[in-house]
Amino acid sequence: MASSSAALLAVLVVAGCAGMAAATSYTVGDTKGWVTGVDYSGWTSGKSFAVGDTLVFSYVSKVHTVTEVSQGGYTSCSGSNAVANDDSGATTVTLATPGTHYYICNIPGHCASGMKLAVTVAGGGSSPGGSTPSGASAGGTLVPAMGAVVAAAVGALVKVALF
Repeated sequence: MASSSAALLAVLVVAGCAGMAAATSYTVGDTKGWVTGVDYSGWTSGKSFAVGDTLVFSYVSKVHTVTEVSQGGYTSCSGSNAVANDDSGATTVTLATPGTHYYICNIPGHCASGMKLAVTVAGGGSSPGGSTPSGASAGGTLVPAMGAVVAAAVGALVKVALF
C-alpha cells in the first residue's frame, strides 16, 4: 500500500509542477512598462491569457497606479469603485478567473491618455471574483511556489510512511 501511495504522490507532484510551468508571466508594455504613450490594446494583440498567468506592471512608484476596475470604470476612466489598487511601482497580478479584467492608471489624465488595459482570460469554469494586484489593499492572489508543492508532497509522504 505504501508503494502505491508513494507512486500516486509522485504523479500529483509532477502534475502540480507541470501546471505551474504552464503559467506565463507577461511584463505589461514589455520594455516600456506601465507608462503613458503605450498602445496597450496593441500590446495584448496576439497574446493568449489563461487562468494562472501573471501580469507584471513596472512603473515609477506613486507616479502611476495599477487599479483594477469594472468595465464601466474602464470605459469612463474612473477608479472610484476600484476592485483593487496599488501604487508600489512593482505590481504583479495573478489572473485567477476567466473573463475580461480591466486595469487603469488612476492618476488624473493618465487613463484618458491611454494608460488602460483590458485582458481577456480563457479558462475552464467560472467563479466569482477576479484578479488582485499583490500588495494591494484587497490582498494578492499568488501562484503557489515550488517549495509549497514540495512541502505538501513531503507531508503526504510522511503520512503514508506512518500508516
